Amino acid sequence: MRRFVCAAVLAAMVAAFPAFEALAGERDRVRYEKPYRDPVLKEMKAEMDSLAALRGAVTDSIDAYWSEIETEKRENRPVIRFDFSELKKPASPDVFDAPFHFPPVAQYYTSTCWCFSATSFLESEIHRLTGREVKLSEMHTVYWETVEKVRGWIEKRGHQPFAGGAESDGVLIIWETYGCMPHAAYPGLVGTDRHNHSEMNAEIRDYLDMIRDKGHWDEETAVAHVRTILDRHLGAPPESFEWEGESWTPARFFHEVTGIVPGDYVGVMSTLSAPFWRQARFDVPDNWRPTDTYWNLPLDEFMNVIKGAARKGYTMSIGGDVSEPGYYGFEDAAIVPSFDIPGDYIDQDSREFRIRSGVTGDDHGVHLLAWKRVGGRDWFLIKDSARSSRHGEFEGYYFYRDDYIKLKMLTIMVHKDAIAHLAAKLESGD
Repeated sequence: MRRFVCAAVLAAMVAAFPAFEALAGERDRVRYEKPYRDPVLKEMKAEMDSLAALRGAVTDSIDAYWSEIETEKRENRPVIRFDFSELKKPASPDVFDAPFHFPPVAQYYTSTCWCFSATSFLESEIHRLTGREVKLSEMHTVYWETVEKVRGWIEKRGHQPFAGGAESDGVLIIWETYGCMPHAAYPGLVGTDRHNHSEMNAEIRDYLDMIRDKGHWDEETAVAHVRTILDRHLGAPPESFEWEGESWTPARFFHEVTGIVPGDYVGVMSTLSAPFWRQARFDVPDNWRPTDTYWNLPLDEFMNVIKGAARKGYTMSIGGDVSEPGYYGFEDAAIVPSFDIPGDYIDQDSREFRIRSGVTGDDHGVHLLAWKRVGGRDWFLIKDSARSSRHGEFEGYYFYRDDYIKLKMLTIMVHKDAIAHLAAKLESGD
């Protein structure tokens, strides 16, 4: 109907306006052409761009200059150190009558000193208990500790630190659940001969951030995804392996070869933040589970345990702070200089002040091997996986003086027999 109306209207317009008939037959056309850029404006724009580029270049040059100065200042800033030139210290690790231990192993770019130190300690324990020399896989423990840490993180809805750190007792907890295996069965290295967990940990943290942002709190999905990351960087841990002509599972190897009974090992600390002679929590982020089974002893008893155990041939895993002027890898030594605090003033209170203020932190775990009296002082031989222990003459070893342990070391893990003389006090709680 509309078509007929429009036709009628058009006919009427042609009749009324004869010229319209000619116009009705013409059509306007379109075409493409290059855009016109006004040359004056184009010239002005070029001048503005050139001036902006010049200003930017000047700014970049100034920024680069000051950045170089700040970098050089930061990298070459002198570090305050104790003058070791007159220090009487052990001549070498050979002066210590150290029990069996494997040569030091480097942890490289990882935050797994807790595992290297505790594994080394337990290797010495395996030899002490069974006579076997078995080099164990640190990364098998690290793999499953990471899985358990993710489970805890999901359960707590992200209200738990996620980093590479942990505590010595984590090694025993993992062995009870997942077993252990020789290093040759699982070195935890893919395409390299040096441990570097930087990219792996960053990928896991990014994934966990996504979980928190999206609210995707499914534990098994998260664990499965994290395991793909671990498998890519560390390799998938074998379910079974060959050792001495037999096929073993990690669980069977732990129970039948190591001789380790987790309940036979005790954690000891010394802090005013918990009652003495009772078990309490070691309240640091790396105790992420957390465990609250550390026996808290007065400082003098804490030191007596360490020295007494070492004199009786026990080794132990020990952890604390390694960031002081008297801690120096190029000298293989750790002491507390008098300009920090005179030795006579190192007591429970000065120790606690540093813990509370954060000057003493839970930095690093090492393996304490032996004790020796040198220059009228107690010295302890330390096996260390950190890089600084490779700067001196004795690669992988430190000599800790008694004052450093008394002020800066926070916890130990040792066999219960080493503190059997304290059993009655520990049972009574006073």
